[in-house]
Amino acid sequence: MFTSVLMIEKALTSADVEFVTTLHGEEPVTFQVLLQPRGDQADRLLRAIDDVALGELDEAVREGETPEGAEALTVGQRALEVSLTALHAAGHRAEGRLVADRPLDELKSLVAECGADEVIVLTDPHYVEEFFHRDWASRARHKVGVPVLKLFSHSKA
Repeated sequence: MFTSVLMIEKALTSADVEFVTTLHGEEPVTFQVLLQPRGDQADRLLRAIDDVALGELDEAVREGETPEGAEALTVGQRALEVSLTALHAAGHRAEGRLVADRPLDELKSLVAECGADEVIVLTDPHYVEEFFHRDWASRARHKVGVPVLKLFSHSKA
């Protein structure tokens, strides 16, 4: 059984589920899902810059509406439940947890704890962080000791 740690920031779409569950062909895969709600991972300015870079000016204006703190955790818990349900419906074993802070420390611990074969970071593009190699995937490559694959979500949540 192949074990993938899937690091996400929002609920998986059906396209995302199909994408990650078909990466290894017919080999059975177990997923360990870490979800850190978007409102807790980057400040509003960086998110707004990403929105502008993607040509989504309306989204940049609405960045102040992104849930943060306890509200982000409530939204995150629902997103995690939706994602786990979708992975189960696709025929895969999956467990998950929310990350309140220090996502890379949580990731490193989980990789060691479950003996993961790989890490998949599946997020919307974060151009500022990626340009400076401060995104989760870039930083995880130096921390976790297994291959790290960076994928972009198929649609906005």
